[in-house]
Amino acid sequence: MEYKYAQEATTKTLELLSIDSPTGFTAKASEWVKNAFSELGYSAELTKKGGVLVDFGGKNQDDALMLCAHTDTLGGMVAEIKGNGRLRLTALGGMRADNGETENVRIYTRDNKVYEGTLQLCNASVHVNRGYSDAKRSFDTTEVVIDEDVSSSDAVKALGIQVGDIVAFDPRSKVTESGYIKSRFLDDKLSVGILLGFAKYMKDKSLIPERRIYAHITVYEEVGHGGAASVPAGVTEVISVDMGCVGDGLTCTEKQVSICAKDSGGPYSYEVVGKLIEAAKKTEADYAVDVYPAYGSDVEATLSAGFDVRHGLIGAGVYASHGYERSHVDGVYNTLKVIEGYIF
Repeated sequence: MEYKYAQEATTKTLELLSIDSPTGFTAKASEWVKNAFSELGYSAELTKKGGVLVDFGGKNQDDALMLCAHTDTLGGMVAEIKGNGRLRLTALGGMRADNGETENVRIYTRDNKVYEGTLQLCNASVHVNRGYSDAKRSFDTTEVVIDEDVSSSDAVKALGIQVGDIVAFDPRSKVTESGYIKSRFLDDKLSVGILLGFAKYMKDKSLIPERRIYAHITVYEEVGHGGAASVPAGVTEVISVDMGCVGDGLTCTEKQVSICAKDSGGPYSYEVVGKLIEAAKKTEADYAVDVYPAYGSDVEATLSAGFDVRHGLIGAGVYASHGYERSHVDGVYNTLKVIEGYIF
């Protein structure tokens, strides 16, 4: 596995990050994902839920493997148009007001207009608000200031903005010269890029796996039911390719691939975790095995939906999860190597 496939995966990640896709508002991102896999020559279809199911081929259809990643992200929805012409939001997924404060946003209306704004603390001027530092940050104490000349609810409604409109936060994506990838929503668009990088690797090398391989790019992971459907017949194992946690009490860094042994939903398949470790050793991937204290993945939704499969979870190390996240191209490369070792 050459390093160039990690760089390819990073490039594809940046392209996908440029498409806003808060959970429940993913059609454009899914279409991009479908086309990206199709352009590599793989069969890719939209599911009824709006995800993308990809068939990588393979010989043994009775012992198939499915790799999951998700393209839905955190975001907001307009919950109230306030009398001062500003917007109160409700979170989509685990978006936090204290993390999104001062971030630029885009408001998508039902009639396909897009307006810009910023999430601010109510009464955000430090020189006016003596309680600025002490104010608790929540979506009840923050508001979107729309970048239009509006100061009443009627003026906002005249723009076409209404309750239920989607609010997307600017990802602010960049890759540094030293290889660090910084952006909101690396969870989990980085993993979608990784699967695209792996697909290109297989296509370039004309590789046909011994077992049938599928990829499922889900769209409701951030609200807990992304992986609850669309498991093809013959699948015996499902591995979620999601972010690897980086933080106190864990050993993984942004340059490594993380293999999760247990998260808040319980242990992953002992057999699958063992095989992932062996795959990492076989390909000399730099890896860590960790227990995530506050995490849930697509494959747990798959099990909860009643599918009789073994499950696992890996991902490139990501710091500052659900915030302004950071990973590294080396972490992407090590994740690709584990996937390669597991399949081939």
